[in-house]
Amino acid sequence: MRLVPLPAFDDNYIWTLAGKDGPGLVVDPGDAAPVLEAAEAGFEPGAILLTHHHPDHIGGVPALLAHWPGLPVFGPADERIATVTHPVGDGDTLATNGWRFDVLAVPGHTVSHIAFHGHGLLFCGDTLFSLGCGRLFEGTPGDMLGSLDRLAALPPSTLICCGHEYTLANAAFARVVDPGNPALVRRHEEVIAMRASGQPSLPSPLAAELACNPFLRVDVPAVRATLAARDAAAADDRTAAFAELRRWKDGFRA
Repeated sequence: MRLVPLPAFDDNYIWTLAGKDGPGLVVDPGDAAPVLEAAEAGFEPGAILLTHHHPDHIGGVPALLAHWPGLPVFGPADERIATVTHPVGDGDTLATNGWRFDVLAVPGHTVSHIAFHGHGLLFCGDTLFSLGCGRLFEGTPGDMLGSLDRLAALPPSTLICCGHEYTLANAAFARVVDPGNPALVRRHEEVIAMRASGQPSLPSPLAAELACNPFLRVDVPAVRATLAARDAAAADDRTAAFAELRRWKDGFRA
């Protein structure tokens, strides 16, 4: 199995997954060009997976379908994604060309956002980032917290394959929220070195996110105390704590 994040735009990743034999998968192709370039190097797509409707995640699909007519497109049942040929939702299982993924509803960033979990991988779009989470464009803090709780319950070895290279910026915020966390310090230093050498910071093991990502750690006493100092309601209410954390990040500048 070969997993490759293809850079697109300023900070997007289009994920490709290939096996030893047979066609592979393309996840959230906001731009067709990187996928077509990968195809010239030997990658053969057998299906497209979409997590949500934002243009930087679906914009390249028409050009890919023009190049590979009949390619199945799995994604949310959302009228804003006209290219989906196989609508899938929570509890469904996607099976194609030997690949098998469970579909999870993860609303928050958008109301119809889904994630794909299988083969030790999680394609989660803009719900969970390394050391962060997505903005709440359509859902509520409760929606996103419930989605993150669901992802946090997956096997710790799961590799998080998210849609953006935001880890350095997220680390700067996380260290303000959780300054006494040695695992976070190590992850930050690791990411600095990776990015300096031109490597992606992703995928990231879920175990590392559970140890370092403040959005998965709203129940940790040190994080809760930091948030309660900003909003008293965060002391006793985890949804209020998460809401304050997300508000803080929205306005944060390193």
